Amino acid sequence: MEAFWSELRLMQGLLAAFVLSSAIGWERESRNRSAGLRTHILVGVSAALFVVLGESLVNSFAKEDNQVRFDLIGILGAVVSGVSFLGAGAIFSDRHGEGAKGLTTAAGLLATAGVGVACGLHLYVLATGATLLFLLTLGVLWRVSEWENKRNHKGEQDESPERKREEENG
Repeated sequence: MEAFWSELRLMQGLLAAFVLSSAIGWERESRNRSAGLRTHILVGVSAALFVVLGESLVNSFAKEDNQVRFDLIGILGAVVSGVSFLGAGAIFSDRHGEGAKGLTTAAGLLATAGVGVACGLHLYVLATGATLLFLLTLGVLWRVSEWENKRNHKGEQDESPERKREEENG
């Protein structure tokens, strides 16, 4: 019965990762991005699970052999590599080579994995603060960026071919 309660305590990190990853995923889903709610939840909870499993394995075997240690760096490296692989699949270039698409999606997946790792380490305040910063970046700053793009495109529209001819002909 003690093992049950111990595992239930470990679930706290996964549940926190689920909630925080959901917030990031919902923001992406609401903008119809390719990686939305489910993808972000899976990335965040998986990252938390890998950290919790690593720590649990080390704690289980450390009692038998004092040479066993918790290699958090190795787990973090594996999580980052795996998520980077997913992110690379989300990035593609347009036909004219003028720009890349999916960079924010890839960065959002990596950010969500970071939140999941923090939850797996039971650093809930850090994970919540990071999530709020990510949501600020994806939400509020996105609106500012869109406003700026519209403003710049409006200036380009004013430079229509007819207007240029008028200016040239005086």
